[in-house]
Formats: sequence, structure tokens, C-alpha cells
Amino acid sequence: MRWFARMNARLHTRTQASPNILQTKAQQVLGLFVVFVVSLLVSSVCVTRAWAQFDKTAWPTKVDTPKMDAIDLQGKAWNPAELSGKVVVLNFWATWCAPCKDELPTLQTLHDISDNQTVVLTINVREPAARAARYMQSTGMTFPVISDAKGELAKRWGVTVYPTTILIAPDGQARWRIVGDVDWSGAQANAWLADVRQYTSLTHTVLKPVTPKR
Repeated sequence: MRWFARMNARLHTRTQASPNILQTKAQQVLGLFVVFVVSLLVSSVCVTRAWAQFDKTAWPTKVDTPKMDAIDLQGKAWNPAELSGKVVVLNFWATWCAPCKDELPTLQTLHDISDNQTVVLTINVREPAARAARYMQSTGMTFPVISDAKGELAKRWGVTVYPTTILIAPDGQARWRIVGDVDWSGAQANAWLADVRQYTSLTHTVLKPVTPKR
């Protein structure tokens, strides 16, 4: 009888403890879920911030836009006549620049989806042309690359930090300078390009001759 009473008491104790154990386990699972959700949100914020590390400023009105006259790695000539009437995304980069390498795939996407009125033109700075060519081949990227092995073009455009991108309007004037990496395949960049593209119509409006009334 004493043995039966002891077993009954142990069973009663375990029965009472079971809800507490289940509650503790539920709290642990809930805690892990909360940690997972918070981590996911933090990661999303970090990604957003990673693409927000840039400085966008207007091109100085008193500074003339340098004239482009160069040949890319594929032998194509780029000059004012070739670029006239087009929005130009002029990007300065190097293979030793980690932010540049993060940004370049988005420039490739922009190059792929753009019409013939938008040109992605990049300048590889202070590296041998062969190194830039090998990098393009290894990554499968196909946008135009101009070699600036001595940094002369970068100096002419006032570029000292990489990556730097100059947005040039269809009227041939530089409008914006963006220092830092940007997602050029995103909505923000698309809005920038749309803003720069308007200078076509503005220029034509200003230059349109007025026919005198008779």
C-alpha cells in the first residue's frame, strides 16, 4: 500500500508539472521565433543602408562639362556626336574597389534594360586595360569600358573617390555627381534618370524659334 501511495504521489506531481514544462517549451519556441524575425528585419535594414552609402550633389553650374573623346576596350569611339541626345551614366570604377564591384552588376542590369536613349559608359581607373578586360570577361559583364590607366580622365572629371557616377543630360551637360555605390537597377536610380531626361524637352523648348504672326 505504501508503495502504491508513493507511485500515485509521483504521478500526481508529474501531471502537475507537465503544463509548466509545456509552457516553458512554448516560451522558448516563441523566443526563438521572435529572435528570427528581428534578425530578418535587421538584415533588411542593413541591406537598405548598404545601398544608401552615397552622396548625390548637383554638378557645379560654373564648371564646364568635360568633352568625352575616347575609345573603349571593344574599339568603339565615344565622342559628343555619339552621345548627343542621350542620357549618359558615366561611372568611374576599379577592380581593387570593393563598393565598385558591388555596384557593377546593377549597372549591367541597367545596361541590359535601357533603350538606345540611355548609355551606361564606365571608366576603369589606374589599372592596365588588360586587367579590366579580364575582370569583365570573368564576370560576364558587357557594358562599355574605357581604360584610364594613368587616371587622366578621372582628374579631368574631378573624381577622387570610387565609385563615382556622373549623370549627363541629353543636352550634353553634366547634372549630378553621385559618390558611392548605388543600386542602378532600382526605382530610385530610375527616378534620377527620368529627371535628367527632361532636359531634352527643356532644351528644345528654349531653342525653338518663334514664328512671327502675320
